[in-house]
Amino acid sequence: MYTALGLLIPFAGTTLGAAMVFLMRSKMSTRIEKALLGFASGVMIAASIWSLLIPAIEMSADRKVPSWFPPSIGFLLGMGFLLLLDTVTPHLHLNSSTPEGPKSNLKKTTMLVFAVTLHNIPEGMAVGVTFAGMLAGETGITLAGAFALSIGIAIQNFPEGTIISMPLKSEGMSKPKAFFYGVISGVVEPISALITILFVGVVVPALPYILAFAAGAMIYVVVEELIPEAQSGKHSNIGTIGVAFGFVIMMILDVALG
Repeated sequence: MYTALGLLIPFAGTTLGAAMVFLMRSKMSTRIEKALLGFASGVMIAASIWSLLIPAIEMSADRKVPSWFPPSIGFLLGMGFLLLLDTVTPHLHLNSSTPEGPKSNLKKTTMLVFAVTLHNIPEGMAVGVTFAGMLAGETGITLAGAFALSIGIAIQNFPEGTIISMPLKSEGMSKPKAFFYGVISGVVEPISALITILFVGVVVPALPYILAFAAGAMIYVVVEELIPEAQSGKHSNIGTIGVAFGFVIMMILDVALG
């Protein structure tokens, strides 16, 4: 029951964020957009360090290989996995008119949803692997620590849900449809979390690698997409301030609850 709740909390964050399309004006302020992008970046960086990489290093301490080896390999594989998804999936980043990935005839709005969905895959994996570690026992991951990550991801999913639904509305889509697409972009999170739990449940010794894999995938999203979007054009300092607040809030959550 606790695990199911933990997997659904991030999805609830996305849904609530997407619902802002019913409350906010037709176009989101550039300052708010950059603050939200920066905040999401800060949360993901802190979550990658405290909730994923540090537990991966601690779990690797009693292995025959150096304690830095599993986290390093897992981190690089996670970065490579997202790079591969970025390469083979047609998508469009926020505030960009040039699609990335293979050529396709997909609509601009569809490719924008694909871009956000790519963000959510590593976040779902991160939540899934922490709950898998908690369920496996003797991993150092507590229920409180797993919920800390889940709540932190939900907090950063709130602005992500807003960031996907508001541009869709600005493109001429109706509010209910923009909300629907925002919600759909977050469905991948509980699905990828559940798949990760099932996989790690079979291969518990791989936990340090998979924790670091999720961290690498999340950092890829931050470095490749969120921070560049937050720093482009005017008011980049607002994005930087958002990073600081997001990082500190996620760090406090993890230390206080973990």
